[in-house]
Amino acid sequence: DKREQLPERFAECGLDPAAPRVQKWLWLAEQLRGFPRHLTQHVGGFVMSRGPLARLVPVENTAMPERTVIQWDKDDLDAVGLMKVDVLALGMLSAIRRMLAILGEISGRPQTMADIPAEDADTYAMLCRADSMGVFQVESRAQMAMLPRLKPRRFYDLVVEVALVRPGPIQGDMVHPYLKRRQGRERIEPISPAVDAVLERTYGVPIFQEQVMQLAIVAASFTPGEADQLRRAMAAWRRKGNLQRYQDKLRAGMAANGLPAEFAERIALQIQGFGEYGFPESHAASFALLVYASAWLKRHHPAVFLCGLLNSQPMGFYSPSMLIQDARRHGVVVRPPDVLHSDWESRIDADGAVRLGLGEIKGLSKAAGERIAALRQHVDPSAAVNPEKCPISSVAQLAAQAGLQRRDLDLLAAADALAGLAGHRRQAAWAVGAAAPPPAPVQRDLFAGQAVAEPAVALAAPSEGENLVADYQRLGHTLRRHPLSLLREHLTARRFLTAGELPRIGDRALVRVAGIVTGRQRPGTATGIVFVTLEDETGWSNIVVHPQLVEKQRRELLGASLLGVYGQLQKEGEVIHLVAKRLVDLSPWLGRLATSSRDFH
Repeated sequence: DKREQLPERFAECGLDPAAPRVQKWLWLAEQLRGFPRHLTQHVGGFVMSRGPLARLVPVENTAMPERTVIQWDKDDLDAVGLMKVDVLALGMLSAIRRMLAILGEISGRPQTMADIPAEDADTYAMLCRADSMGVFQVESRAQMAMLPRLKPRRFYDLVVEVALVRPGPIQGDMVHPYLKRRQGRERIEPISPAVDAVLERTYGVPIFQEQVMQLAIVAASFTPGEADQLRRAMAAWRRKGNLQRYQDKLRAGMAANGLPAEFAERIALQIQGFGEYGFPESHAASFALLVYASAWLKRHHPAVFLCGLLNSQPMGFYSPSMLIQDARRHGVVVRPPDVLHSDWESRIDADGAVRLGLGEIKGLSKAAGERIAALRQHVDPSAAVNPEKCPISSVAQLAAQAGLQRRDLDLLAAADALAGLAGHRRQAAWAVGAAAPPPAPVQRDLFAGQAVAEPAVALAAPSEGENLVADYQRLGHTLRRHPLSLLREHLTARRFLTAGELPRIGDRALVRVAGIVTGRQRPGTATGIVFVTLEDETGWSNIVVHPQLVEKQRRELLGASLLGVYGQLQKEGEVIHLVAKRLVDLSPWLGRLATSSRDFH
């Protein structure tokens, strides 16, 4: 927000803009604006030199022991001719490694990415439906909207898909011409044999940095060295204006080679768009390989796919809750964390179901979880606990043998992970109190050391709503009915549709939807538009909030957990968006889940 808008934003949050502390905060924020946040270390970059590096560049220690950082940036290093290598880490690589390891355990032989069949039709069909939650790179809202339009059917289509949804191609107006030509709705005008050869694979539209370099050489008579300088300018996309100095030479060169002025102007503007970040083809191809591998695993081994993603968190666009709900909609059976069955990480049970790990429990230490898992062998999750196979028969025994503190036991009980030992949450909490009483008070207890037998008490089980609330508090997700299933009667009475009903509604229809807010995105290329994802018991709704409504209803947009949206459907093939006209904060309804339905009004 602009400086003059900040007091208004503070007032919306309930703070007095005139308060001294708020005024001091505003002053400090103004002083800090534009300053580098901190000197940071590239996560996988290193520099090589022939002699001792410290004699050539200033080197300083970092906060991490035995690590140093060079004080120059990459352009300084390039100017003096030092070699810099970037080794980038991707969370999806770890996730795929875990998935393939699980597949290897199931199949009995090691699995690598080379074992994944190429050009699988079912995988591409899944991507064409934008069924890509959790899939590398193509899981964002923008990529999901692009998939049904581009309809990838071969590997090179994925290379283009990865590169096309980037600020450079979007700002350079390359997306719509590419799609129209790919779909046969726009003719590809021949320019010259040399230019046509460069752009042949992308329907006459430059999408990759390599194509821009080749165009500069064959169309504008750049030397290879000048084309490389152009590439460097495109790569330095954060520094505005670097490409501008090449525009005159590009236009003059294309004119001298007799190319049409209209084509020259279009190419110059498209190259200018690369100043907002475009992809090299080699980079896009590497990413496309991971797109295909992760998509194939999702399509053919959805349980393994989910397990690998959960054990690689945090990563990607989506929370474990959304990944779990998506997997269940694909037929995956997911079982809750349980001290009698779970390891620390999630795993695949003998019958193919996903058993969530104890690591899903918020606040539980890894050491405590691994001690619990080490106590027992895996038992058949579909059968009753056999005491002969499982050495844990009570909460007290679990606490003693695993060395658990009262806090650990409280977390397990609250997460319903003691169900196999003690029953429902309330019964488990009672058993924890008996097995591990709270720490002794500072003052001496008159009855210290006296054995007190805890009487057996039959407590009423929590309601479904209470269990839902507790699941989200302790696990961040639930395997029970979706919260909106409990609220559906009240939502229907107010004419709110489900996400599953939207495909049957006509384009431009006025509708209402409601859902739990699972994502808010405001891309820099979207001119102030905010994209919101809502989840209900049938799926997800994609909401588009234009800047005027963002300003008018900022509090509802940013503060609501359960959001109602009045809007107009926008349908293009299989892509459905709801353009919001009005927002309603329904969050108080979630707070009443644990109460009776009479409380809704």
